[in-house]
Amino acid sequence: MKHTTRYITLAGVLAVASAVWCSAQSVVPRVRATIEPDTVMIGDRAVLTIEVEKDKVQTIVFPQYVAPQSKRDSLPPIELVRELPTDTVQIAARREVLRKRFEVAVFDEGIYALGRPQVLYADKNIIDTLRADDSLHLVVTTFAIDSTSHAIFDLKPQKTLRFRFGEVSGYLSVAVAVALLLVLVVWLAVRYLHRRGRHISDLFRPAPPVPAHIVAIEALEQLHDQKLWQAGKHKQYYSSLSDILRTYLDGRYGVGAMEMTTDEIVEALRLLDLPQKSAFDLVAVLRDADLVKFAKATPEASDNESCYHKAYYFVEETKPVEETPDDDEPTPNREEGKL
Repeated sequence: MKHTTRYITLAGVLAVASAVWCSAQSVVPRVRATIEPDTVMIGDRAVLTIEVEKDKVQTIVFPQYVAPQSKRDSLPPIELVRELPTDTVQIAARREVLRKRFEVAVFDEGIYALGRPQVLYADKNIIDTLRADDSLHLVVTTFAIDSTSHAIFDLKPQKTLRFRFGEVSGYLSVAVAVALLLVLVVWLAVRYLHRRGRHISDLFRPAPPVPAHIVAIEALEQLHDQKLWQAGKHKQYYSSLSDILRTYLDGRYGVGAMEMTTDEIVEALRLLDLPQKSAFDLVAVLRDADLVKFAKATPEASDNESCYHKAYYFVEETKPVEETPDDDEPTPNREEGKL
């Protein structure tokens, strides 16, 4: 009885150890690799497939295939055409199969040993490289040329074909239609201008320059709207006021006042036929502007308004006089000549 109990206990221990050993063996992932087709022509494509059967908690990293940089590299001259996404196939509650496919091509004839494709395996504190069971080979063939039955000729020279009008007839039709349309547009424009007493050359004449007094009046109005001296910006206000008047003198009388000092402007004004009051007002504004700009003076509000009005009325008093028809000139009598 004792021997029987010992045999039963020993058999149980062996069964448990066997189950543990089998379980440990099944935990390690299994790698399988194939290449289809294994014989291709130059330039044809083959698909390298790597399958890994593993537990879901295990981590597998597939290889990265890089084409060799030159013929001296030890790797075969295999070109990676496309890398397909990884497929996952579940075969049990905790087991799955990862399938990775690489589409490759070879452009040199020969037999290439791809070796045993490998993957990187990581599980808890284990990092290892797993390889496939079988080594792969790829046979690349080329066309067989029988020079005895087929003659090899050189490249034929370029052949010059005769010109055919049909090749350009469409372009010529479009060009003629566009030309006729342009002629019609020009004719309508000339006729339109002729009816209004103008010539087509008037369209290409530059616009006449804006008179100096209009430019000055607009600048003065913009300066007034900015309200600079009300905000304490006296220097900026008087600098703008002085520049407007100097620009007006240049455009109206041809005096280069922008490069002149106030004293030089006063000497230049003596040669101009200006109203005496207008000349005095201009000099007064320029003198006040010099005091603010260089002596940092701060005029009163009434002085600021006074300088603005003096500048405005100086432009109004000295602008060119528009010619108007004389009222005393007799107008032709339409009744003359009637019986």
